[in-house]
Amino acid sequence: MNTGDVSVGTILRYNGELCQVIEWQHRTPGNLRAFYQGKMRNLLSGKLVENRFRSGEEVEIARVEYRELQYLYRDGSFLVCMDNDTFEQFSVGEDLFGDKVDFVIEGATVKVAFEGDNILLAEPPTFIEVEITYAEPGVKGDTATNTLKPATVSTGAVINVPLFVNQGERVKIDTRTGAYVERVK
Repeated sequence: MNTGDVSVGTILRYNGELCQVIEWQHRTPGNLRAFYQGKMRNLLSGKLVENRFRSGEEVEIARVEYRELQYLYRDGSFLVCMDNDTFEQFSVGEDLFGDKVDFVIEGATVKVAFEGDNILLAEPPTFIEVEITYAEPGVKGDTATNTLKPATVSTGAVINVPLFVNQGERVKIDTRTGAYVERVK
């Protein structure tokens, strides 16, 4: 594969290590040759790496298989997930979820990336519905402004919600940003 085949989210083998592309820009400066500017995250160490690649340069794209697994329970610092087709169970390190580990709820379908038998990445579902376990009480009529208040949800995460959302209500959250989306009836 060459640099024209790479996009954001692609996993490359760069300097012998697996890296996920975070940013990928094609640049053509004035009268110089075009190049690709890439920002990548090393999957083992988590460090950010930046590099320039010539247009048409050969790169090694890793063969990654994405599977959807059902999250069952937490076992220490691992989350045990099951493949619904084969009923095979995998222990996924919570560090692979990063700061989004607080948005994983029991029974949810998580997306896990494998290279052979090695687990590379894990991400929670894009949207989840959870209950507010603690929030300051709202005041009637607090719907006019875009003011937010902190609230704790049933998974333990703290998110910002509008003033009219109260304890005991269910809300929908975007797990990519941790942002409140809407109330659920």
